[in-house]
Amino acid sequence: MTTIIKVEKLYVRILKEDDKYLLAKWLSDPEILQYYEGRDNSFDVRKVEEKFFEEEDDATRCLVEFDGEPIGYIQFYEVDEGERITYGFADVMESIYGMDQFIGESAYWDKGVGTQLVRSMVAYLMDEKGADCVVMDPQTWNERAIRCYEKCGFEKVKLLPANEWHEGEYRDCWLMEYRKRVGGEV
Repeated sequence: MTTIIKVEKLYVRILKEDDKYLLAKWLSDPEILQYYEGRDNSFDVRKVEEKFFEEEDDATRCLVEFDGEPIGYIQFYEVDEGERITYGFADVMESIYGMDQFIGESAYWDKGVGTQLVRSMVAYLMDEKGADCVVMDPQTWNERAIRCYEKCGFEKVKLLPANEWHEGEYRDCWLMEYRKRVGGEV
């Protein structure tokens, strides 16, 4: 079990096989699906296995724990050529990482845990992976997530029209990016 982040009560580690049951629980809950994957896209254990354990891509998939309790999921990856083109980074030579996350236990929403998670992961990607830029693309209507990301230093840089299929329609997303500030602080 590889630890990625350990900051105060927050712990992020590489996903392990038994975590599929937690992911299936969270990704079959309409309250969670409203923000991640869509309420019309519920997951069972088999679908979790296919998407999170068998999919061939370069994402590093992790479980998030807070105060010893499993509460969510985060993944990070180097942005590939196709996304670089979509995002307008086709000719940029920087190291660009993307990340996606959700808090699967809604009792932990609006308590600062998401902010701590995002800040900690950005620091990890910058310090340990050498990222020059970290990007996310939340749907424009997801105001809670956008506020969290802005609080962490992300800025909206580009509207991505009809970027993500969600609950029966293509939804607009914001490309948000984080870059190191003067002085290097995250």
